[in-house]
Amino acid sequence: MVAAVAALPLAPVGVLWAAVVVKVVRGEVVGGVVPVAALLLGAVLAAALPVLSAPVAWAERWRLVLLGDDRLAAVRQAPGLGAWVRSRYLTAAAWRETGYAVLLALAGTGLGGVLLLAGGVPLAMLLAPLLVTPDSPLVVLGWRAVTPADGLWFTAAGIALAPVLAYAVGLLGAGHLVVGRVLLRGDEALRAELAEVAGSRARLVDRFDAERRRIERDLHDGAQERLVGLTLRLGLAKAELPENEDVAAAHDQAKRLMVELRELVRGIHPAVLTDRGLGAALAELADRSVVPVTLRAHLPTRPPAHLESVAYFVVAEAVANAVKHSGAGEVRVRAGIEGGGVVVEVLDDGRGGADPAAGSGLTGLADRVAVVGGALSLSSPAGGPTVLRATLPLSG
Repeated sequence: MVAAVAALPLAPVGVLWAAVVVKVVRGEVVGGVVPVAALLLGAVLAAALPVLSAPVAWAERWRLVLLGDDRLAAVRQAPGLGAWVRSRYLTAAAWRETGYAVLLALAGTGLGGVLLLAGGVPLAMLLAPLLVTPDSPLVVLGWRAVTPADGLWFTAAGIALAPVLAYAVGLLGAGHLVVGRVLLRGDEALRAELAEVAGSRARLVDRFDAERRRIERDLHDGAQERLVGLTLRLGLAKAELPENEDVAAAHDQAKRLMVELRELVRGIHPAVLTDRGLGAALAELADRSVVPVTLRAHLPTRPPAHLESVAYFVVAEAVANAVKHSGAGEVRVRAGIEGGGVVVEVLDDGRGGADPAAGSGLTGLADRVAVVGGALSLSSPAGGPTVLRATLPLSG
């Protein structure tokens, strides 16, 4: 409670100033030097609060660090007294410290007094047999003890109250710690934490993308190769036994399964995307589409692999939606590097009215784009056209 003691003088001054203001507003004070002086003093203290709160914040931050919170760091200031004073009025971290000091002065001191009273009562009850005499009875909360024997009942009650008081103190301390961590964390700590979150997110994206590529390779080099061999052998058996319907059916089923597996592998991570890049993968996607797709791609350099993956699946999902839901007769795809980011845009001439909440996969696309720090925009008025645009920053 070092900071509470440091902030203690602010509480009575603030209460006095508030009382004088109320009286002036009500017209109860017409003149006099004391009210005016109190108003001026309060105004000066209020104006100086950002500076006066600095030692309070320092003491509280030191206390929280001793409790094991090493994420708190003092607000970094430029050298010089003038620069320090300016920073107390111009930085968000300094104003958070000011708010913390005011909150501590108004709430912390009052709650501290309540706790002192609540702690003193059980202590007196515990020591009642030693304190009470016939000439000096003990009265606590309306209960009266005249003899040491009466004090034993007080002791029992004090023992029962002790856990309740300890729990209340623990709750107050936890709340105090949470408020301190929120308000006393400097901008540098917040930026460092944000950078760590962004870095962790990027590492997860890279890891998931690498895992998708591994699964694609395993399926392509393992199950798919064996299925191709099985299909060839069934084809030879079908040629040797043209009248055997079971062999013919097995051959047809193997061919359908091979097509499904190829589509599954392509949906996980197309090999052409890894081998030749986004432009070639989009060209293959356009060639496979049942709706005519016009592709315009300008990618002088290959973007990072995780951005290529996100961009590809945005286009793939948009083209699939155009085929399944919009009744489009033509789809136009544009991909390029603009303004320091990868931009892909898909336009279809369908009926429009696309709704992300209707389960069309747009919500999943938005989440995938957001993971790499990008932005997804959709324009789909009733009657069309529908335009889906994703911007993926290269710096992310």
